[in-house]
Amino acid sequence: MTKDVYDFDLFVIGAGSGGVRAARMAAQRGVRVCVAEAAALGGTCVNVGCIPKKLYSYAAHYADAFEEARGFGWVTGAPVLDWERLKARRAAEVLRLNGVYQGLLEGAGVTIVQGWASLLDEHAVQVQTQGGRRTFTAHHILLATGGTPSVPDIPGSEYAVSSDAMFDLARFPKRLVVVGGGYIACEFASIFNGLGARVTQLCRGPQLLRGFDDEIREFIAQEMSKAGINVRRDTQLSSISSTTDGLELTLADGGRLRADTVLFATGRVPNVTGLGLEALGVARGRDGAILVDEGYRSSLHSVYALGDVTARVQLTPVALGEAMVLVDRLFGPAQRFMSYDYIPTAVFTHPNIGTVGFGEAQAREKFGRVTVYRNSFKPLKHTLSDSTERAMVKLVVDTASDRVVGLHMVGPDAGEIVQGFAVAMKAGATKATFDSTVGIHPTLAEEFVTLRQPVA
Repeated sequence: MTKDVYDFDLFVIGAGSGGVRAARMAAQRGVRVCVAEAAALGGTCVNVGCIPKKLYSYAAHYADAFEEARGFGWVTGAPVLDWERLKARRAAEVLRLNGVYQGLLEGAGVTIVQGWASLLDEHAVQVQTQGGRRTFTAHHILLATGGTPSVPDIPGSEYAVSSDAMFDLARFPKRLVVVGGGYIACEFASIFNGLGARVTQLCRGPQLLRGFDDEIREFIAQEMSKAGINVRRDTQLSSISSTTDGLELTLADGGRLRADTVLFATGRVPNVTGLGLEALGVARGRDGAILVDEGYRSSLHSVYALGDVTARVQLTPVALGEAMVLVDRLFGPAQRFMSYDYIPTAVFTHPNIGTVGFGEAQAREKFGRVTVYRNSFKPLKHTLSDSTERAMVKLVVDTASDRVVGLHMVGPDAGEIVQGFAVAMKAGATKATFDSTVGIHPTLAEEFVTLRQPVA
């Protein structure tokens, strides 16, 4: 069977960030492309992830802004959150973005099929649509189905919700318990605390945000606690029960908590259920992640996978980059290369975290001898706002080469600041380069180019 007799050159299962980018870029090269998606276009990022989360983070920051404005001479009344209006505004923006994605795909000539798709063999896909089952053939098949929330198996877990449901809760929770210590848990704890909920966060380990620089982890835990979040470390949840006064949580140490809503933010796993991988023997790793080679090819020669379903680096920009590399490799010319070194990321806690490169402990393990520069301070804005919030900046330098191998920040707009420094670090910037760069004054970002005294 030759390429010409297939229905499509590329069939994409999943219309999230990676899937849409691959489909659109391939179609623009004259390739026959079909995308199957069972939910709204745009995937997790657009519908229940990055975009609505950032919008709600903005909303939560206004509560602080109203209070801080008084220190600058503004006389304000007591602000009131209209939860229903916030939900409606978010829903309208997400719907607009769904339409944008549809327009991009259709404009490129991509065929869109609404329904749940699964593999029949190396070149065949079955899609369960409202009108019944349809079968398509393709020379190449791309699995870009993303991730799905992981829910702990404990008594009463059915009473909890995942992050997917948090944007559209029927009632705003006055009492919220967030279970988890990762970035999703920390972000939602910060957001709903800012919106006015009384938030308790249960972290089973001794510290939040495993994998981040240890000093950053401790610093943000302190700042979140100062902001009013009850951060409880080394705490495990045993069960949840429904009562006339909401939900009752029983902890492993015998303690009890009351809540209106319990959020399980205990990680995400690859969304592979129902794809037909087992029957075809597709090789998979931890939590079902599809194993791929450097060209994103699975153990089936014509089937590829990228993004969160491979569980490499679960970030939207990474999925976009992988999609571009794959399209180049499949349909030429193969020019791009995806580097997983020095990928910047942000955590939209209050205050934000921005980071790129190695944490201090990781750097010592990899490079041996490192030099660390660090400072914590009250940002200029808060000298009048009366807020007790502080910021931290930190550089980790490979002593032998003088290259900056880790840059970390806690503070306002951390993601915006760190993005620019990530470009410099990707280019191999040294501490001497930082020292010779003139800062923009007065800004928080200038602190990175004025750190002179090493702490270790």
